[in-house]
Amino acid sequence: MTLYISHPSSKNHDTGQGHPECPARLEAIYKAVEGLRLTNLTELNATAATQDLILQAHDQDYYTHLQHISQQALDAVQYLDPDTVMSAGSLEAALFASGAVILATKQVIDGTAKNAFCAARPPGHHATHNQAMGFCLLNSVAIAAKYATVQLGLERVAVVDFDVHHGNGTQDIFWQDKNLFYGSTHAIDHFPFSGGKDENTPGHICNAPLYSGNGSSHFKEAMTQKVLPALTNFSPDMIFISAGFDAHRDDPLASLNLVDDDFYWITLKLAEIADNTCQGRMVSTLEGGYNLDALGKSAAIHVKALSEAAS
Repeated sequence: MTLYISHPSSKNHDTGQGHPECPARLEAIYKAVEGLRLTNLTELNATAATQDLILQAHDQDYYTHLQHISQQALDAVQYLDPDTVMSAGSLEAALFASGAVILATKQVIDGTAKNAFCAARPPGHHATHNQAMGFCLLNSVAIAAKYATVQLGLERVAVVDFDVHHGNGTQDIFWQDKNLFYGSTHAIDHFPFSGGKDENTPGHICNAPLYSGNGSSHFKEAMTQKVLPALTNFSPDMIFISAGFDAHRDDPLASLNLVDDDFYWITLKLAEIADNTCQGRMVSTLEGGYNLDALGKSAAIHVKALSEAAS
């Protein structure tokens, strides 16, 4: 089966009126997925990530800083930078967002489910080992990848990221660990303006940058000629997906021109590699996507592909 993991705390991460990374994002996804009426989709509530697991990806000083800011946010919303906000419920939401991916990882490795989608917020892939940015506080996918290798004993773990923004935080955390693979397509002329080919490390880091105005054909070429072959050669024991849907042509924060079916296509491609290398084991977690209609449709077709891969 496919797991759909979330937690009510995600709604308590208050980013303020008009902020694109808002609670309505999860409502749009849930409504769209529910409309599919998938028979092999099982919902679970997340558990919170523990400090020891967080510290496998983040520095102690950084996590202590977040705890301190969280206390200040009890009185008033705190801005870590012009885009990244902490409210009274933000740190708890981030802990449960990371915990969702950890729970999904355990369930998939145990064989309870073949794959999973984690619908939680805030997103994570911009958070480095020691810095919040780009709406992100804790790097959920990196924390779970470390959990898979350190606690569960997997030798090689991969993250594939198709968010329109480069997952600089995930790359940062993975940079010195050759057992962790990071592959990404992203618009290099958008925030955080990283992820160029000069940052690639053969067999370990594979960036396939795109540019504003690129569409489905460019995305598929980058994936089939660069990211997917590198992923196959890495031969992971598990695949994680940083599932950002802001490369959609209707998204307000970027200017790539992907459509719903592109997310279906890449999910099935990744599932095929997972079947060939790691018994189909895949965990996906929500990153970006800020047009609610496009986000709901794109996430739903992504979950549909996961469900089909699990059947």
